[in-house]
Amino acid sequence: MRPHEIFALMSPEQSEAFFGRLAEESPVMFAQSVQAAAIAMKSRPQYLLKQPMPKRAAAVRRALARVAATSLAEEVLAVYFLECRKSLLTEWLDALGLAHEEGVLADNTPTCPDPTSLEKAVDEYRNVEDDPDRLLLLRAFAAQSAIDWPPLEALIET
Repeated sequence: MRPHEIFALMSPEQSEAFFGRLAEESPVMFAQSVQAAAIAMKSRPQYLLKQPMPKRAAAVRRALARVAATSLAEEVLAVYFLECRKSLLTEWLDALGLAHEEGVLADNTPTCPDPTSLEKAVDEYRNVEDDPDRLLLLRAFAAQSAIDWPPLEALIET
């Protein structure tokens, strides 16, 4: 799954919660997302910024769900987890045994763990609590251009 596809799969409620949190905790990234949505809509960013959050979130989600927005979608997901949900990210990286500093990987292209260890880590991570951001993080991690782990993608889709 590519980053733009992750946004295409988001429900309106999930995207509103996602972008609401992004707007609060990373206003610069949210502003960039709104600008991208305005360009995609062929409107001015000020128009979008004056809309209620549900409408803004829907517009930004639609813009990031486009194939042309893949790199921005990847960046938005990375910033969301690095700035808004860092504890989830570090929990995942620790479960995999990947070296990182505050969620930033030490190795730019980490190797995939063996399938058994990976399956165990995914199962444990997903079943800790009922938080939709856990699955979102797994999808976002697998969708990173530096991560080429087909076994992870297969586990996420099951």
